[in-house]
Formats: sequence, C-alpha cells, structure tokens
Amino acid sequence: MKTLTFLSRQAPFGSSKAKACLDMVLASAVFEQQINYVFMDDGVWQLVRGHAPEAIGAKNTMAALPALELYGVDKVYALEESLTGRGLTPEHLQIPVIVCTKTQLQAIIKASDVVTAL
Repeated sequence: MKTLTFLSRQAPFGSSKAKACLDMVLASAVFEQQINYVFMDDGVWQLVRGHAPEAIGAKNTMAALPALELYGVDKVYALEESLTGRGLTPEHLQIPVIVCTKTQLQAIIKASDVVTAL
C-alpha cells in the first residue's frame, strides 16, 4: 500500500481543479491506498458548509465531501494558516478535519510516496 497525498489549493468554483482533485482522491481510495487529503490556500473554501453554487449555474461537487468517510479517507487536513487567513474555523466546515501547521504538513509530504497538488 502506498501513501498518496493530495493538496487541494483551488477555490471550489471557477475551475475544474477542485472537482478533479476530489475525483482522484475517491478513485485512489477505491484501490485501498492510504490517502492524505489536504486543503490549503483557497482550497479551504471547498470545506465551508452552505455553498449555493446553483445561484451561479455551477454544480455542488462539494456535496460529495461527506462520502470521504465511506471511502475510508479519514486523514483530511486543513492548513491552519489557510483557515485563519480567511477568517475560518473548524466550526465553519461541513466535515471534520485535522488542522495542521506548515511543519506538520511538511512531515506528511515527506512521509508520502506520491504527492499531487491541484
């Protein structure tokens, strides 16, 4: 089993990168890989509860985040600096996450076999 780390750095709307990262995470989890799913930079906006993308004609792909647990993805992180820089706390988020520091993130990346950033 390999450890795969996915760094999701993009806002949930405006490009397909957020959805692509989520799709890769779910596909990798099906093959029983150890997954680290890290939300950082504007990617933390994907975690915020209450999105209404229909108002801008977009699909709510973030509605699939609660399914991560069903796929065995239990290591979901949010970079502390990214949350606080955007005025967010774990209470704003739609799923539980592990809040990590930059130092902890560096250790997660170092321990990974593969790292993908989108």
